[in-house]
Amino acid sequence: MNQRENIISLLLRDNIRKITPYSTARDDCKVKMDIYLDANENPYPNGVNRYPSPHQTKLKEMLSVLKHVPAENIFTGNGSDEAIDLIFRLFCPPGKSSMVQVVPTYGMYSVAAAINDVRVIDAPLDGNFALDAAAVLSKVEKDTKVIFLCSPNNPSGNLLDSGQILRILDGFDGIVVVDEAYIDFADGESFTMRLAEYPRLVVLQTMSKAWGMAGLRIGIAIADKFIVDMMSRIKYPYNISALNQSKAEELLSDPLAAADRVAEIKSERSRLAAALSGMDSVVKVYPSDANFLLVRFRDKTDIFDRLLQNGIIVRDRSSACGCDGCLRITVGTPEENDRVIAVISGETDGRTADGKSASADSIKTGRRASCYRKTGETAVSVRVDLDTFRKPVTATGLGFFNHMLEQIGYHGGIGLEIICFGDLSTDDHHSVEDVAIALGDCLKKALGDKSGIGRYGFCLPMDEAEAMVLLDLGGRTDFLWNVTLHEPKVGDVSSQMFRHFFKSLSEHLNCNLHIKAAGENDHHIVEGIFKAFARALKSAVKQEQQGGAIPSSKGWI
Repeated sequence: MNQRENIISLLLRDNIRKITPYSTARDDCKVKMDIYLDANENPYPNGVNRYPSPHQTKLKEMLSVLKHVPAENIFTGNGSDEAIDLIFRLFCPPGKSSMVQVVPTYGMYSVAAAINDVRVIDAPLDGNFALDAAAVLSKVEKDTKVIFLCSPNNPSGNLLDSGQILRILDGFDGIVVVDEAYIDFADGESFTMRLAEYPRLVVLQTMSKAWGMAGLRIGIAIADKFIVDMMSRIKYPYNISALNQSKAEELLSDPLAAADRVAEIKSERSRLAAALSGMDSVVKVYPSDANFLLVRFRDKTDIFDRLLQNGIIVRDRSSACGCDGCLRITVGTPEENDRVIAVISGETDGRTADGKSASADSIKTGRRASCYRKTGETAVSVRVDLDTFRKPVTATGLGFFNHMLEQIGYHGGIGLEIICFGDLSTDDHHSVEDVAIALGDCLKKALGDKSGIGRYGFCLPMDEAEAMVLLDLGGRTDFLWNVTLHEPKVGDVSSQMFRHFFKSLSEHLNCNLHIKAAGENDHHIVEGIFKAFARALKSAVKQEQQGGAIPSSKGWI
């Protein structure tokens, strides 16, 4: 047992430390079977006659790519509530322990504590729902085993200050749970990035909110491998059904669709907050990093009843600590939000004279495109915006490849999102190749008829690796690669795949692409190539004549 495991083991209940977990014959069998007579299942197939995977291996592998953490650090359960319950079962002896929670907060912490006979200690947030680490730590007693922090907090909606959370992690020698059910709606960084520093940290997330899978009940705990292993030892063996696993995998395979919905919810959150803030019936709309707003009304009962009479249900949170007169309103679709605004403002209808929603403003379209490519080996989602830079999002399961793809966004000055689920257990070939194909197709789609673009891009030697890239978007395809890499792999990617990446990209973008690079360090060579390509792309896609043609030796064509 290493030092981290020993730290955690000392926190476990004695009986849990000694427990022998339930196991199946299939867990112990290391060879492939084609006849299953071990679990007393019905042998006649109907799609659900077999027990589901108790380990949810494929689901965890997909989450690993999206969350940028190893699969061994991920526990998946029947909603986050299962993970909450298991934390109490692991670390809190019934009748002999306490937990601290900041309030107001998610109600299931105290419910699960009561079920497990754990005393609840409340640590109130301040008047603006801000976290004070010293106030929380002052509530810790000798028998306190766990501290629960919800960030973004429910029901207040705000991210808790990360510095204050770190002070709690440094000042408490028990388990600290950071519940990030709403983190996908926030701009802050997840505390999963802190797991290496804090072995006693558990981060909870969910597929119910941003991913739209509330009906599937998929909860996630991300923690040290030892904690995840212990949670798996004491969970019920088949805690997520086969149908739910399969549907979750299907929905996860197109993450950019979920990202689009999150972006719309965030936009609607701002619109709804602005509309409510200007109403006489509203005292305050609290800032939100979640998919809901906490709103204090002058007469919350009147507003609540009025909404009910119009077929709209919201959550009355006025009995929660610091929430007098408050309703929690989930951000709905634009049409649903229009109805909420209309009812609260006293109007009878949220429609304009032409029958359209008041929010149905025209959306400016630019040179943007999304592509989704699915094969037997990979599922790749790519989105580009040639006119607006946003922080790149890359998730391929290959750390070095992610870093290289980010260079295209950063140095090309474009919006770029690439997510790939591939057969990395075999090798990196299909993932790298299919990302190149999808990226080439997406760039081509975003360029459209290429009206007014510069067409040519070139970048002279960059960095100490002296990478040079020539690019022509005129529509002809030619590829030259004059690069020597010295090692079989660069980072976690096969060296030969970099040539294949750019060749596939050239073929699907329909461009001339010539690449030359030299140097002593393979990492610097490859990074220089990606940066140089990005700079060449930036020059080539720039619109030099709005609505114009493409430059050529014949003039503008």
